Amino acid sequence: MTMQHRLISSPLQGFTTFRFRNAFHQFFDGMDIFYAPYIRFNGKMEIKSVYQRDLLAKNNTGLTIIPQVMTCSADEFIFAANYVLSLGYKELNWNLGCPYPMVTNRGMGSGLIANPDKIDRILDRVHTATDIIVSMKMRMGYDHRDEILGAFPILEKYPIKSIGIHARIGKQLYKGGVDLEGFQQCIDNTSQKLYFNGDITTVTRFEEMTNRFPSIDHWMLGRGLIADPFLPSMIKNKTHDYPENRIEVFSKYHDTLFTAFEQKLTGEKAVIRKMLSYWEYFATTFPNAKREIKKLTKVKTFEDYDEAVKRVLDCEVEMA
Repeated sequence: MTMQHRLISSPLQGFTTFRFRNAFHQFFDGMDIFYAPYIRFNGKMEIKSVYQRDLLAKNNTGLTIIPQVMTCSADEFIFAANYVLSLGYKELNWNLGCPYPMVTNRGMGSGLIANPDKIDRILDRVHTATDIIVSMKMRMGYDHRDEILGAFPILEKYPIKSIGIHARIGKQLYKGGVDLEGFQQCIDNTSQKLYFNGDITTVTRFEEMTNRFPSIDHWMLGRGLIADPFLPSMIKNKTHDYPENRIEVFSKYHDTLFTAFEQKLTGEKAVIRKMLSYWEYFATTFPNAKREIKKLTKVKTFEDYDEAVKRVLDCEVEMA
């Protein structure tokens, strides 16, 4: 029997919000599940409006969404669990993967992996106090890859639905390659359901990973999904070729995303800055337009932005 691979959107704060998810869903397919960017409390026991909007059913029509929380507090975890349960969600993903020092220095994200006793206390309280299904998103550690191996015996005590592992350590941030040997160690040292995350940016890379880890059937796309929205459907259709109308579809997708942020943000500068953050990823899939993309990063007005994007897309068509 052929293994059925499922694709999951790894949450990227500031990028994979409902506006991105809806624009993607309008023009592309292939994604089975979207993790929503994490809920964080910042000292106040309240759900900020930005997180509320992101999880509302009316903002996620036709999508399978799993909320996520980042915390090192059982009280906050339980509060978030009760909130998402009130919205009709059954599962809450716990972020033990964020690598940024402003998070890890406070004992959250990948900074919590080396503290299995605290993980144990939090999971015990959450499973005692709520009916939420818990899944996890982790790195292999913060300082070294064996930290996750020390956490696995604790995780085995609980009915964790799945653990998505970004095959890097926290202090790497996104530098250097993924640690495939380290991920194999994870497979060999737990009975938990594992998902693979890290540097799946092409169909070829996906095929390499499925061959390397034949027992894994859930795959998380993060930066690769933002860079190339065609990637999920190409993976599912087992093709390395873009559709003939690639530029036309991308253009419509881009314009839909632009309009969504134009309606949200105030001023041309803010909208352009937001779109340029996406172009940092888009640029990797438009190799023939490097010069035009460099010009795009310097625009100041909507008119100049529109013209620069048109030149990028025209350049790609001419070189195709």
